[in-house]
Amino acid sequence: MVTSADTSILFSLYANDAHTSRLLAWLAAHSTAITVTPLTEFELHNALRFAEFRGALAAGEAITFWRQFEEDRDSGRIVRRVCNLATVLDEATRLSAAHTIAHGHRSFDILHVAAARVMDAEQFLTFDENQQQLAAAEGLALPL
Repeated sequence: MVTSADTSILFSLYANDAHTSRLLAWLAAHSTAITVTPLTEFELHNALRFAEFRGALAAGEAITFWRQFEEDRDSGRIVRRVCNLATVLDEATRLSAAHTIAHGHRSFDILHVAAARVMDAEQFLTFDENQQQLAAAEGLALPL
């Protein structure tokens, strides 16, 4: 089973925010690896740096949390799956045309759901309610 996740999940996993305890409880109850794309990795790395820039993370925490992510990826807890960018963008264009005017979805949110669909994910993890709506509309289970 492919369980895809957006950046909000990964940020909560490593940077300890308001959702971390809920996520850790879910992960403890499920042995599923989290599948991410290079796009998700890029967004996480930038989000950690940006949080440190804003002072939401202490100096040096961005690199510490990134290394923890890399350790989880190396151990198989996080699975990196490369998707053809043109295929993801084609799917994102379809999703945008089908849903954005009615529900106001952001580009990166659409890209994450599009990548999940391209990977044939069955589950999608996100704490973003608007993104949950899009994922559900596209038939992805939302186990959190």
